[in-house]
Amino acid sequence: MPPTFAQLGAPSFIVSALAERGISQPFAIQAATVADALAGRDVCGRAPTGSGKTLAFGIPLVARVGKAQPHKPRALVLAPTRELADQIKTELCTFAGKRRIGVAYGGVGYGSQIGSLRRGVDILVACPGRLEDLISQGQATLSAVDKVVIDEADRMADMGFIPAVRRLLDQTAAERQTMLFSATLDGDVAMLTRDYQRDPVRHEVGDETPDARAAHHVFWSVARTDRTDICAEAIDAAGSTVVFCRTRHGCDRVAKQLNRRGIRAAALHGGRSQPQRTRALAEFAAGEVQALVATDVAARGIHVEGVGAVIHYDIAVDHKTYLHRSGRTARAGQSGVVVSLIQPDQVTELKSMQRKMGLEQRVTDADVTALRQPARTQTRRRTLERPAAEHQTRHRPRNNSRSRPKGRQRSAKR
Repeated sequence: MPPTFAQLGAPSFIVSALAERGISQPFAIQAATVADALAGRDVCGRAPTGSGKTLAFGIPLVARVGKAQPHKPRALVLAPTRELADQIKTELCTFAGKRRIGVAYGGVGYGSQIGSLRRGVDILVACPGRLEDLISQGQATLSAVDKVVIDEADRMADMGFIPAVRRLLDQTAAERQTMLFSATLDGDVAMLTRDYQRDPVRHEVGDETPDARAAHHVFWSVARTDRTDICAEAIDAAGSTVVFCRTRHGCDRVAKQLNRRGIRAAALHGGRSQPQRTRALAEFAAGEVQALVATDVAARGIHVEGVGAVIHYDIAVDHKTYLHRSGRTARAGQSGVVVSLIQPDQVTELKSMQRKMGLEQRVTDADVTALRQPARTQTRRRTLERPAAEHQTRHRPRNNSRSRPKGRQRSAKR
């Protein structure tokens, strides 16, 4: 029997707040790390996306953070994307009690972020680029930060943010607790651990790479000119779908083409404004949009429950990208299908990726009928990273306790 949150040492006000949302049983990464983090240890945690890391570091932060002075936060959470930063902030607020939570990210105005810093933010969730901007403006200083979390550290490395992360860590208090969470712990992430953590306790949960076998994978030989028609038929058959394209222009074009074919689609990529990105994600999570057409910015950091299919409209650049894209479906024991639209000159490239993933499916002609599931129900979906939506062991929540994306809610840029 795994321990309860109370047995792990969580304060009663946090336990009560979680219980009100129906969250009663810690996930594996939470059970492994919360007690050490509450004891003030540096923590190095490896766990796949969607495994409940926000509570794993959020409970200790909320429990132990000091009261901030204006412009001087006491705890800092660094996140790689605007959407993830916003999700973390939203999650922490559900059990923060009197702790003040702020968020800082690009793509939106500075006014509200500066205002919250001026009033005092105990825990600041931030993307590296906007935080450095605020520091350069004199609106934030990190000298009082004695608790730091680096979330999705491998994604930080992928996006080139490690130099900025280092500059920010160098400005925090010398005596601090540093918690790092990542899907992998090698390369630049290992160097961060070496340089910025002191005798960290290391906890590893789940597989280092997503399990490709969790979903049903099909590879269809499709002529370039037929891809959109086949894609539309596949979405119609499979239900809610994330469609991946390599470029922003490709996302916009495919979304428009799908809409003309009767599939309600929304584009999600770094070239869209933050309100557009937030609205697209919210509409998809609410079931108002059938297809989210995205670049790889959505392969991590954005997690939506109940995705029926992933379609690789453009072949992934490598097997790791394929796995992270494909991991948007077949989550938490649910079923899902992954469809790759392969052109004749891409077969050799595909075979190389398949060998690295242990997938042996042949490239076949498109067969949309194989995707149809008449009994599939289109349920309301919610963004994940919030454990209330991560199939956390829980009682049935009240309707008004569910966290849903807000169509006008703004998120983080970098």
